Amino acid sequence: MFKNKTAVVTGGSQGIGKATALKLAEGGADIVIIHMGSEEDAKAACAEFEAFGVKSKAIRMDVSDFNAVKEAVAEIIAEFGSIDILVNCAGITRDGLIAMMKEDAFDAVINVNLKGTFNMIKHCTPHFIKQRSGAVVNVSSVSGIMGNAGQANYSTSKAGVIGLTKSTAKELVARGVRCNAVAPGFIATDMTANLSKNNKLADSIPMKRMGTAEEVADLICFLASDKASYITGEVVKVDGGIAM
Repeated sequence: MFKNKTAVVTGGSQGIGKATALKLAEGGADIVIIHMGSEEDAKAACAEFEAFGVKSKAIRMDVSDFNAVKEAVAEIIAEFGSIDILVNCAGITRDGLIAMMKEDAFDAVINVNLKGTFNMIKHCTPHFIKQRSGAVVNVSSVSGIMGNAGQANYSTSKAGVIGLTKSTAKELVARGVRCNAVAPGFIATDMTANLSKNNKLADSIPMKRMGTAEEVADLICFLASDKASYITGEVVKVDGGIAM
């Protein structure tokens, strides 16, 4: 499905990002993950990707750094020849009520989750336009649709990702580039490890369980594939019905 394509996945060493990179690799894509985790975890992830017979690379980089992203994109294109799929999955949380939230907690989440997504799209766009193709999938959240108490920074960043997705889709559609977003609900990852023990939380989800990273990855890979060739500017929820 993804043979002879190169996919770049931010936040690709763990969680939803890693699950997505694995499915893309299984489909034949060469994989570049961008991460801020340990080098050991990134190397282990690359070994898993390469087990599918594809090429892989890990780059440790802060996606909120505009110039670092510019250099990384140029490096990837020089080494791999192209970027065909961009999955923006890097994200952090710094939860707290507005009345007590520190400025740096708000700024940090906006910088990684929203500005980081912008940086990646911004620097890939000239390449996408030149090759007249590309598929971008941004990871938003149902928190960006509904809002969530205690997550003003996170909800704001993810709502911004939705606006960025739609603007990107409108700007690039004539150049053969699609841009969509997924909006996960409560997904069992390291980021939500504490939440997974909350039975009341599971009861609040119509499907009565948290989702898996693999379920989100399935949707991302569909939107990145040619099977979704007539879909752009959409935000698709994968949330067990919590945001119905």
